[in-house]
Amino acid sequence: MINRLVVFGATGDLNARYLLPALAALRAAGHLDDRFQLTCVDRADWTRDDFRRWAAEQLDRHDLSSPAAARKAITEPARYVRADATDVTDVASAIEGDGPAAVYLALPPAVFPGTVAALRDAGLVAGSRIVLEKPFGEDLDSAVALNRLLSEVVPEQAVFRVDHFLAMTTVQNVLGSRLANRVLEPLWNSAHIAEVEIVWEESLALEGRAGYYDGAGALKDMVQNHLLQVLCLVAMEPPLSLGERDLRDRKIDVLRSVRPLTDDDVVRRTRRARYAAGRIGDRDVPAYAEEDGVDPRRRTETFAEVVLELDSWRWSGTTFRLRTGKALGRDRKEVAVRFRPVPHLPSGFGEEASPNVLRFGLEPESMTLALTGAGAGAHTLAPLVLTARPAAPDLPAYGRLLLDVLHGNAALSIRGDEAEESWRVLAPVMSAWSGNLVPLVEYPAGSDGPAAVRGS
Repeated sequence: MINRLVVFGATGDLNARYLLPALAALRAAGHLDDRFQLTCVDRADWTRDDFRRWAAEQLDRHDLSSPAAARKAITEPARYVRADATDVTDVASAIEGDGPAAVYLALPPAVFPGTVAALRDAGLVAGSRIVLEKPFGEDLDSAVALNRLLSEVVPEQAVFRVDHFLAMTTVQNVLGSRLANRVLEPLWNSAHIAEVEIVWEESLALEGRAGYYDGAGALKDMVQNHLLQVLCLVAMEPPLSLGERDLRDRKIDVLRSVRPLTDDDVVRRTRRARYAAGRIGDRDVPAYAEEDGVDPRRRTETFAEVVLELDSWRWSGTTFRLRTGKALGRDRKEVAVRFRPVPHLPSGFGEEASPNVLRFGLEPESMTLALTGAGAGAHTLAPLVLTARPAAPDLPAYGRLLLDVLHGNAALSIRGDEAEESWRVLAPVMSAWSGNLVPLVEYPAGSDGPAAVRGS
């Protein structure tokens, strides 16, 4: 296990909201001891005491579960280094220390190439690992170039392209439910499943993230990584094991099987939109184009929907609908597996049976199965919903990911060829959207989104 973590971009939102609380949770659970060394690196002109005070404030704000002693054990020994993440001399000072380190790039993706080049020239200790947040590159060409640059620094096994969705309990339950239950696996194919919806819709608006979001948009921020990763777990063939090689090989098989989209397909099967002014709950929300830090000329979308098909024996004939949106009237974050109707319903029932739907709630975590049962009257049908809630996870998603990084377990990390294949899937969409083949429409903040997209 590696006992050194170096975080570049340490005064940013990612460290404040997720990494520091995850480290406190790991300490509280006994996964980290006094040998663990945290080095936080940023351009802010802070002293070590300035950073400690800030980190303690962030933990008080964002970590409501870890005991005070665990939080203090993370913040008090932390080292702070003021550095330019692309300057070789600065980077060399930041990563110095005994033994290998896990270097976490909590930075804007545009800075990744310069930082990785600086790490290469500064000289990482043998056995070190590099962790990169999403999105990995900005398109297929940049992803290929970044993979090539990383290969000059550390071997592929030491590169962790993390996606915290893969460590969420319910996402893991997608695998467990379909692979460990005899009642589901025989039905997990196009003969029985008509459509799978993978949805991440939220009432949150931009919330001060213009610096990153306006250069990415909904397609790159959510669909290209998070939602495609969930698609892989839903659609993959059963792996021989949950080990690194078997799991990743089956995931890339799914991406390779996605039917390429033509321009006509993109027009028919995708939507893009951004929110206009509106009201969400008791707050007024300005139009996205009027949010601080937004450049309206970029025409960045806050809503994206892509419908895909897989050219494979198991899934031919099933549609996969990936959708995400901001500033909507309600949160809907789930995987909805919609089964086909029964082939024949005996005459005499007073109504048609509702389709069966298996839902994996992503946030909050839950599982529901909508069936059809007997109604109150003779020969009547009525919905029957079975609900279960998974046990609370022992660690937050980022805690699970950091522990895997420190132990060198890359099973939930994204392999280099998988990152490139994800960009290949969406390259036709990006090209058609940049050519305005699909109009950028608007929807009022607080609404259900653009017309004719809401699922049941």
